[in-house]
Amino acid sequence: MPAPKPLDPSSSPRAMPGAELRHQREKAELTQEELGNRLFVSGSFIGQLEAGTRHMHIDIAQQIDQILDTDGYFERNCEAATKSKYPDHFAEAAEAEAIATEIREYEQLLIPGLLQTPAYARVVFRAYQPTAIEDVIDELVANRMDRTRLLDSPTTPLVWCILDEAALRRAAGGPGVMAEQLGHIADLVRRHRAIVQVLPFSAGAHAALEGSLKLMTFEDAPPLAYLQGLGTGRLHDDPATVAQHQLAYDFLGATALSPKESLALIESAAEDYAHEEHP
Repeated sequence: MPAPKPLDPSSSPRAMPGAELRHQREKAELTQEELGNRLFVSGSFIGQLEAGTRHMHIDIAQQIDQILDTDGYFERNCEAATKSKYPDHFAEAAEAEAIATEIREYEQLLIPGLLQTPAYARVVFRAYQPTAIEDVIDELVANRMDRTRLLDSPTTPLVWCILDEAALRRAAGGPGVMAEQLGHIADLVRRHRAIVQVLPFSAGAHAALEGSLKLMTFEDAPPLAYLQGLGTGRLHDDPATVAQHQLAYDFLGATALSPKESLALIESAAEDYAHEEHP
């Protein structure tokens, strides 16, 4: 088995504590599974902490300090490592997304955040918070656009999104916003920067009727699944649970239109919106 990849402390606020956890665990001659057993968590959870894809709660930090005799190091660094500009329910997923090698996502009703334009994101956030002052919306949009910079790299991470047709047909912000948004997705596809499939209405019942799904894989940590609801979200690292969600995503991909057919549908919808905006 190859040696774990060295962690870049600048890649995430959790990278430095994660690297230190790995060092102290190996110094204590404990495997991830053995340390996990002492903390009543899985070995894969320890792997996620070490990789910086999960944040360390204060109670876990205190127990690790005690088990590894680290003189309060992890408790002291716990608060700084968990600070985030994202909502609590999404903070862990955003940190994980930033260092993932592959991101696969299914969305039912809206365009995934990584593919959004500023205008579309603004409409979505305003719908979420209709009474918020403009500065709050500006900050939310800016943070979302920061996430989209993952796509500035020509090759990594691999981004594969399956969009329900409802996301294309829901005219968030009106035809002008939707024409620009769908044109942006088509451009990403044509530049080979994202794989996008559309799950058409004609598919009927499918494996993810209950909600959206994000799957993330990493170079040196177990995969994660993130499920999000209204103001809530949960990150799963249990191997059996993640495998179940991976299978559901595979079923969605098999049911959806091919990438070529999907691109044609997206561009056709963009043209329809553009004609509606400028008859």
